[in-house]
Amino acid sequence: MSTLFEKIGGQPTIEKVVDSFHQRILADSSISSFFAKTDMNKQRSHQIAFFSQLLDGPKAYQGRPMDKTHTGMSLQEAHFAAIAKHLTDAMTGSGVSAEDAKAAMDRVSKLKGAILNK
Repeated sequence: MSTLFEKIGGQPTIEKVVDSFHQRILADSSISSFFAKTDMNKQRSHQIAFFSQLLDGPKAYQGRPMDKTHTGMSLQEAHFAAIAKHLTDAMTGSGVSAEDAKAAMDRVSKLKGAILNK
């Protein structure tokens, strides 16, 4: 049985999704300010590794845990919802099936408490 990482198209698809995701969040004034001082090239590498690992691909993520990464950002439900929508749209726009995008978002949603520091 293939992993979710393999089902969505592996590394090339993850890279395409992250690039689309970044375009979407940077264009959204409700959340773009959170990334104003972010090195987006570094962020891209971290997110590719993070999403790959989250979807049972290569275990290459070396970043901080989600709660530590998001501490002090005062993220709210609406911010998480906006990010989740952009990530879902980035996946489906990159050719990921609705079913696989939902499965991936189910995994992301399990991190919501850590991301929102609640």
